[in-house]
Amino acid sequence: MTASRDLDYGSFADDAPWTLDPEHLPWRTGLEETRRATNAEVPELVRPRWRPPLRRTLRTTRHVGAALLGWALKERRRGGAESRIGLSHGLREAFEQLGPSYIKLGQILSAGQGVFPDELVDEFKRCRDRVRPESFDHVEDVVREELGRPIQEVFGSFEREALASASIAQVHAATLRDGTPVVVKVQRPDVARRVRQDIRTMAWVAPFLVGRIPVAALANPPALVELFAETILEELDFRLEAENMLDVAKLLHDAGQEIIVVPRPHPELVTRRLLVMQRLDGFAYDDVAAMRDAGVNTHDLVRALFIAVLEGAMIFGVFHGDMHGGNMVVRGDGKIALFDYGITARMTEKQRLAFLRMQMTAAANDVRGNLAAFRDLGALPEDADLDALMQVLKVDQPVRDPTKMTPEQLTSEIRQVTKALLGQGAKLPKPLMLFVKNMIFLDGAIANFAPDLNLFAEMLTIYAWFAQNHGERIASEIGFDPRQVGFDLDGMQRALGLEDEHESMTHRELQERRAAINQRVREGGSVL
Repeated sequence: MTASRDLDYGSFADDAPWTLDPEHLPWRTGLEETRRATNAEVPELVRPRWRPPLRRTLRTTRHVGAALLGWALKERRRGGAESRIGLSHGLREAFEQLGPSYIKLGQILSAGQGVFPDELVDEFKRCRDRVRPESFDHVEDVVREELGRPIQEVFGSFEREALASASIAQVHAATLRDGTPVVVKVQRPDVARRVRQDIRTMAWVAPFLVGRIPVAALANPPALVELFAETILEELDFRLEAENMLDVAKLLHDAGQEIIVVPRPHPELVTRRLLVMQRLDGFAYDDVAAMRDAGVNTHDLVRALFIAVLEGAMIFGVFHGDMHGGNMVVRGDGKIALFDYGITARMTEKQRLAFLRMQMTAAANDVRGNLAAFRDLGALPEDADLDALMQVLKVDQPVRDPTKMTPEQLTSEIRQVTKALLGQGAKLPKPLMLFVKNMIFLDGAIANFAPDLNLFAEMLTIYAWFAQNHGERIASEIGFDPRQVGFDLDGMQRALGLEDEHESMTHRELQERRAAINQRVREGGSVL
């Protein structure tokens, strides 16, 4: 292969330390069966059982039970936000004491703004980047066990201090024997066994929490445990992550997305517990001033990220499932290097088509069609009463601006909608949860990169981009032609609760509205 061949395959950085031939990568052998077996393991791990892993369950019960008892004796009687804050604080401390699996669960919860209570999300944000790294002796042991050679025979240098330390693994900077700079991801000891034990324990405990605490009422503990199992099991095999890197790089290339690049996994140095990849440097996510000084158009970065997530979900059925500021840098050439593909959403064709309908019906303000798409995606049961949900959503009534409602009126509205959704069996399937997480991150990315962006104009531009580039395919797959049906801006404004037409709304203005709504919710008391 020539140096440019893998650029014809995937969206990689131009400066290639090696060239990938997807047909000749030894670690890809049997991965399709490995992925199927991993996914098939979830139902067994979360199935109801009369006896969980006793030792782990006793430890979990001790820590979580102490948190719940402390909350019941103190904050619960006070009610409202104070109750949720106390409960969230106690659970976060218990999760940190219970170790990597629970810290990972806390990290997932921390990305659920708009899905889980704000108090829970804010508290569990403290779980990020708090995991103590393993000793360097363990790192050396993993390299020797996985590659069959001591660390000095594989690497010319290897930083003893980790660049980052997460719940499943830690990352070190290193160089190969020829001086090539790389990043090495090393799995924690015995984490695969402990994760499986923890999932069984969580699955046993979760039903007892339903309806007993405010957080559980919104989070649906059994469904959350299943979602957690689906998400974390694939992270335990780094060969699957390397495969995810290739797949995302290919779809970005096929879609013509040139702003986002994927680091190359090493052609040989990838195993179940070890992943060596190309080192890509750049500006930190929050160093916007340096980006602009270097001539980077940060507005273009936001648009590229939005299109990449939407396109991956709607058109290809695969997308990076864990976007956050620590998983990317902006290179001097204005491209985004996107890291960490352990969590990657993969949809069946049925799910992808449902997701495509969900987005197109939302753009056209077809509420019933949108609910039907949610149902087909798995967010609602097959027998969900869509007409009843439409009545609760009051789609046939004039728009009521939540910023003009009294606190009591607003909390009453939220309570009715929440009760109706839970009554219909609403849940978050894995692809939808990961998509929502990414949208929450991208919302923050606008605040970081382009706070004065006109959101209405941007949505119209992105819709027109999809109509131009994928209109024919969308029309053939779901019978909706975005080239013929325009984006319903009035519907978008209605969804935001705007009573009057607005020519524009910047992200700053949207944040001001959110702050006003959140204040009214706090004044109105618990929505549960």
